[in-house]
Amino acid sequence: MFDGLIAYLDSIKARDPAPRSRWEILLYPGVWALGLHRIAHWLFQAELYFLARVVNHLARTLTAIDIHPGAQIGRNFFIDHGFVVIGETSIIGNDVTIYQNATLGGTNPTNGEGGKRHPTIGDGAIISVGSVVLGPITIGERARVGANAVVTKDVADGQVVVGIPAKPMLVDATEFQRKFVPYGTQCSERFDPQTQQLEILKCELETMRGRLSQLIEERDKAEAAKDRDCA
Repeated sequence: MFDGLIAYLDSIKARDPAPRSRWEILLYPGVWALGLHRIAHWLFQAELYFLARVVNHLARTLTAIDIHPGAQIGRNFFIDHGFVVIGETSIIGNDVTIYQNATLGGTNPTNGEGGKRHPTIGDGAIISVGSVVLGPITIGERARVGANAVVTKDVADGQVVVGIPAKPMLVDATEFQRKFVPYGTQCSERFDPQTQQLEILKCELETMRGRLSQLIEERDKAEAAKDRDCA
């Protein structure tokens, strides 16, 4: 148990450059919220719903983070700052990071399967500042939801989505999926969606130019061969 706690604190330190020691991380509201949620979830599974809600209310009062006792959460879950809301039927995988003011919200139960109305978050996903993920959708492994995005459709593994409604970024995320990226998206102009669209158009133009040159070369060769045959 102690080794598990040390591994959990180290996983947070790897994602947050601010703490200078494990003791400091122990004061994080996200750590307290998760610890109290583990208790509330145990009570919820035992069908002690009122007691689970009491623990949930205490956690929300102390941390400004509201995790429904029914939510299922994996290992090394990190909430960076408060004002996060996680709904009852949410399922969160391992090594997931959620930033402040994010919401895993629900929709009409009839829209889901078996009453599931909240998202499923894959391992290693990042939900950034102020984003809203709604409904029984799936956020794939290592996927990233950009700041203030509103997600209502499934997000593929490794994909980065931004905007309202959220749409995939136009450049493949594979190259910068190799390490953790704070807040889920790059801050440089290189990864701005409009800049990416321009870059893709440039690539397409270069491809078309190359194809045109190839066709011209093939035509010239065909004409030269035809001239030799006529001669």
